[in-house]
Amino acid sequence: MRSDKTLRSPLPLKIAAGAGLLFMHVPILLIFIYAFTTEDKTYQWPPPGYTLKWLGVTWNRPDVWEALNLSVRVAAISTLVALVLGTLCAAAVSRTRFFGREAISLIVILPIALPGIITGIALRSAFNIAEIPFSFWTIVLGHATFCVVVVYNNALARFRRTSASLIEASMDLGANGFQTFRYVILPNIGTALLAGGMLAFALSFDEVIVTTFTAGQQATLPIWMLEELVRPRQRPVTNVVAMVVFIVTFLPILAAYYLTRGGDQVAGHGK
Repeated sequence: MRSDKTLRSPLPLKIAAGAGLLFMHVPILLIFIYAFTTEDKTYQWPPPGYTLKWLGVTWNRPDVWEALNLSVRVAAISTLVALVLGTLCAAAVSRTRFFGREAISLIVILPIALPGIITGIALRSAFNIAEIPFSFWTIVLGHATFCVVVVYNNALARFRRTSASLIEASMDLGANGFQTFRYVILPNIGTALLAGGMLAFALSFDEVIVTTFTAGQQATLPIWMLEELVRPRQRPVTNVVAMVVFIVTFLPILAAYYLTRGGDQVAGHGK
C-alpha cells in the first residue's frame, strides 16, 4: 500500500501546473470582463466601469444573428455527415481485415493533422477546378473533413473495446444486421458517438481558417468576430459574442469528457 508521501506532488510541480493554467485561462477571463466594460473603443486596465448594455446591443444586432444561424446550421450538418461517415469507416477498419487498412486509417486522420491553411487551400483549389461556387455547402464539406476524424477516433476506440463475440452471439441467436446494430452495437458505442458528435460540433462552430477559404462572401460567427476586431467601434460586442462562443463550445466538450471517461466499461470489454 502506498504511503501518503508518495502520492503528493512536489511543490515546484504544483506551481508550474498552476502557472500553466493561469497562462491559458486568464485571457479567457479578460474576454468576460471586457464584455461588460463601459468603454466601447479601446481596452483599458482596469476597465473604467461596468455595464450590461452591450448584452442588449448584441441581442439587437441582426448581423450577429445571421452569423450565428449560419454557424449553427453548418456545425449541425457537418456533425451529421461526420457521424455517418466516421462510424462506417471506424466499423470497417476495426471489424475487417483488408489490404491497405492502415493506409486508409492514416488518410482519414490526415485532415486534422495537417495545418488548417493547407486544408483550406486544397479545398479551395478543388472547388475552383470543379467550378463549384462557394456557398453554404462548400463550408459544410470543408468542416466535414476534420469533423469525420473526431467521430472516427471515438468510434474506433470504442469498437476495439467491444468484444466481437457479442456480435457473433447476436447473429447465432437469429438477429439480422439491423437488429444486431440496434440492440448490441449501438448501446456499446452510443456514448462514444455522442461525445464525438459534440466535439465535432464544437470544432465546426469555432473553425476559422478552413472557413475563410471555403465561405466565399458568407460569414460564420468566428469570421464575423475576426472582421469586427479590425473595427474600432463597439468592441465590447465582439467580446460578448466571444463569450457566447466560449460557452457554446465549452459545454459540448465538457459533456463529451463526462460521457467518455468511463468508456472502458463496455459490454464484453476484456473478453
